[in-house]
Amino acid sequence: MDDGLETLEFQAEARQLLRLVIHSIYSNKDIFLRELISNASDALDKLRVESLTAGADLGADTSDLHIALETDRASRTLTVRDNGIGMTRDEVVDLIGTIARSGTADLLQKIKEAGDSAVQGLIGQFGVGFYSAFMVAERVTLHTRRAGTEAGTRWESDGEGTYEIQTVDGLPVGTSVTLHLKPYDGEEAQADYLAEWKIREIVKQYSDFVRWPIRMVNRRPDGADDGPAGTRTLNSMKALWARPRSEVTDAEYAAFYQRISRDPLAPAETIHMRAEGKFEFEALLFVPSQAPLDLFSREGKRGVQLYVKSVFIMDDCAALMPNYLRFVKGVVDAHDLSLTISRESLQHDLQIHSVRRRLVKKVLGSLKGVQESDTERYARLWKQFGPALKEGLLEDPDNAGQLMELLSAESTHDKERTTTLRAYTDRMKEDQNAIYYLTGESRANVENSPHMEAFAARGYEVLILTDPIDEIWVAQVPEFAGHPLRSIAKGQLDLGEAPGGDANATAETAERDREFAALLPWLTAALADHVKQVRLSSRLTSAAACIVGDTSDISAHLEKMYRAMGQPLTSVKRILELNPAHPLITALRAAHEKNPDDTGLKEIAELVHGSAVLAEGGILPDPARFSRLLTDRLPGTL
Repeated sequence: MDDGLETLEFQAEARQLLRLVIHSIYSNKDIFLRELISNASDALDKLRVESLTAGADLGADTSDLHIALETDRASRTLTVRDNGIGMTRDEVVDLIGTIARSGTADLLQKIKEAGDSAVQGLIGQFGVGFYSAFMVAERVTLHTRRAGTEAGTRWESDGEGTYEIQTVDGLPVGTSVTLHLKPYDGEEAQADYLAEWKIREIVKQYSDFVRWPIRMVNRRPDGADDGPAGTRTLNSMKALWARPRSEVTDAEYAAFYQRISRDPLAPAETIHMRAEGKFEFEALLFVPSQAPLDLFSREGKRGVQLYVKSVFIMDDCAALMPNYLRFVKGVVDAHDLSLTISRESLQHDLQIHSVRRRLVKKVLGSLKGVQESDTERYARLWKQFGPALKEGLLEDPDNAGQLMELLSAESTHDKERTTTLRAYTDRMKEDQNAIYYLTGESRANVENSPHMEAFAARGYEVLILTDPIDEIWVAQVPEFAGHPLRSIAKGQLDLGEAPGGDANATAETAERDREFAALLPWLTAALADHVKQVRLSSRLTSAAACIVGDTSDISAHLEKMYRAMGQPLTSVKRILELNPAHPLITALRAAHEKNPDDTGLKEIAELVHGSAVLAEGGILPDPARFSRLLTDRLPGTL
């Protein structure tokens, strides 16, 4: 190959891929500047590594390694320049002329083989980022000279199918990429990439934490957007997550959190972690003090920000944080994640699952630490995010144990404070094995339920679950610490005798069953449209009756929620339990014994059933009929 000008063609496959890069792969045109800055950062890293091994043989000045951005409005050009390692003519043909080849990938392999971990900031695993420049440029010119060589190289292409390349003299070490921008298209509303404010905005979003200074060179202050003449550094180069925690103040953490979350409040909890081993990454996560308004909105943000080697990749990376931890904000900076060719989405592989798994355990562990060290602060956090965390009991069976430890609920033990399941089990009576709970619309609704009577009389603590999701997770999590979770509104209960009970309870029970032997099957038949069984209750002390479900039945509260959402449900028949000591029930038994054919008894049975449905917050099958029966019967009692 001589030093003259040559015009070469891209390979046919390369031309097709180039069109994809320009028109399909990238969803946001601003990405082009991120990719060019990433390439420049790679070149600076490579020069730094080689200068440590080759020393003066490179003939390159490494005292002020940087990236420079320069605009020229007159010629409509934007130039990205670095004083990094540069390229030879052969490398330009090999790396730039052949799409999807990456010198970075080759260098990483060499470093790994040599056991040198000096470079951690190399990007460009696909070698196509350079071509994103053609999204905004009608022509791209590249000048480069490799450190340790004399001759430079000029490369130019319009991205259509051919490129020019020639050897030139007098170039400085490094690479400059000049974009001859496409004319402004008002219909397309293409951004003005010659304006300093726009360049500063892109750098701030995507490349703020690149380790090398990114400088804006402004030679002609002849426009409002250009600002004053001179050179200014656009990026902070300060990635908080890459610094030791001991070197970062609470104020810096709070400022960073407020910047990425737009939350004016300081975070309730800061989680700063560094993971080493097979998959290395740093993470800086925050638990907000207050739940965002969109926490339960489908349009709400999900996930944390993802960086790879300090370069911004995407907002709201849902793949790295489960949905039930969607309130967690922050940054994950991975050293080596598999990205798709556009760098804008992740491939679902072992790396992602590994990072996600470790992040979840860290967040849950941090919340557990708050729970153990500051119960009041944890109570506030649970009030804000408890309903979302409960979703994890359905979505994340691998961490259900940790989530059950974190779970906090109201109970009959204390009206002012919630309780954990661990604290509940520590207070359980000696003869108690199950963890009892009752779901409902509100604490008042649950406390006034007739199902609570026997438990109150015997001093058993009952969890009061009023979140809609409580109806779902209790069916998915059968036990905690070896104790089954049991609804007091389902199944048969054997709580033994209440305090002060008669020692001859067995004989009395047998006598009671004999007395009601005729009434119960009659009531079951009379109420067959509404219940599947009528039986005597051991859970009632003052109420006349209550509705009970079988162990596998959905609760009345859940059925009510489904119907309110318009979900079609087959009518669920439950069990009517009667209090054999209640005057209404004993009077009904006596009336049935005296005249079992009395048609008015069926109406009284309907009233007993309807009052039990209302007592549990259910919906009457025929409210108008219940109201008429009630008003017809009341005059006879006055």
